[in-house]
Amino acid sequence: MPVFVYRARDNTGKQVKGLMQAHSVGELSKKLTDLGYLITDITEQKGPIINLKGFQDKFTRIKIDDIIMINIQLANMIASGLTLLTSLRTLIKQIENRYLKRVIEDVHRSVEMGSTFSDAVAKHSKVFSPLFVNMIRAGEASGTLDVVLNRLAKFAEADAELRQKVKAAFIYPIILVVVGSMVVIFMITFVLPTFVEIFTKAGIPLPLPTRVLRAISIILRKYSYLVLAVGCGLAFAFKSYVKTSMGKLQFDRFMLKIPVVGLLIRKIAIARFTRTLATLISSGVPILQALGIVEKVVGNEVISRVIKSVHDGVSKGEKIAQPLKISEEFPADTIQMIAVGEETGNLDGMLNKISDFYEVSINYSIKRLTALLEPVFLVIMGAVVGFIVSSLLLPMFDLMKTIQR
Repeated sequence: MPVFVYRARDNTGKQVKGLMQAHSVGELSKKLTDLGYLITDITEQKGPIINLKGFQDKFTRIKIDDIIMINIQLANMIASGLTLLTSLRTLIKQIENRYLKRVIEDVHRSVEMGSTFSDAVAKHSKVFSPLFVNMIRAGEASGTLDVVLNRLAKFAEADAELRQKVKAAFIYPIILVVVGSMVVIFMITFVLPTFVEIFTKAGIPLPLPTRVLRAISIILRKYSYLVLAVGCGLAFAFKSYVKTSMGKLQFDRFMLKIPVVGLLIRKIAIARFTRTLATLISSGVPILQALGIVEKVVGNEVISRVIKSVHDGVSKGEKIAQPLKISEEFPADTIQMIAVGEETGNLDGMLNKISDFYEVSINYSIKRLTALLEPVFLVIMGAVVGFIVSSLLLPMFDLMKTIQR
């Protein structure tokens, strides 16, 4: 289908320009006239279209703050009585991210051509999640698009805040491990060989710890490329395995069994499950469709499979609480609260309460984990450095005895 470049004026007299597909100029003219445009020029796009922007888009990241602001601005403009097309045009002028601007421009063109807003954003799955698309679809069906957009903004903000807290908890331990590892590698590859050469020339026999470190030093210096290649290969193999369904399941199951860390991961997954499901249900998304979406965004394969069993059970007429109880992956109090919510017809409200509780609990768990990780890593790094220092001191004592003789 040919692509045409059109220029026209809208009902306010403002000049607009864009690309649109049509079988002929006449068909495009009718589409633009039906949209209320006064056509000034139409030309067919000639030659192949080289999409260099698409290549750049693969390396462009869109911040969650940008999506939150889009939700808030669209909600405010639509609630003020502006049409969706006018709101999108206004939004395009305010967006600074060039990739996101092109996405919203494409969404605007699709809506102009008669597409629904939900179908238009569904074409950009890298930017808009299934959660976003389905909530927009529910908002369109119920006529509460502005309310749904505000809910999406609050949900995205809460989820981003939770992710930030978890990342912040691991920043200091990661820095400690990186710096400590660099110090250890420096001592093994540069400091140790100098001392070993002195001890060897003096005829001092090397103790076992020193011989072990010497062997490690030789491997790191002579076979550094091989060590790096093996390390990268193992990392790639592990990452590839974890991407498989069975690999991800086994890895996530292992993570859930780690003391303290596993409990935190479980709380995060349950909080995301309850908050997402509550947001979807309160926005009018059918329960089966909502469970299908939550299954994909919960972030843990073990919990995801539990939610799939819930989906299958609900499709057969069961309550949500029953499959959760059978799985033994959810705490008893959480299951009981969900059961009460189902019985009273206030499931979304109860899910929000559960999520609020877990988010508070997550804050305490993060503080406790941070307080635990710092001394643990300090002890580990101290033991490693102490082993290296003792490996240097033991032959040094023998050297001093030899000199005294």
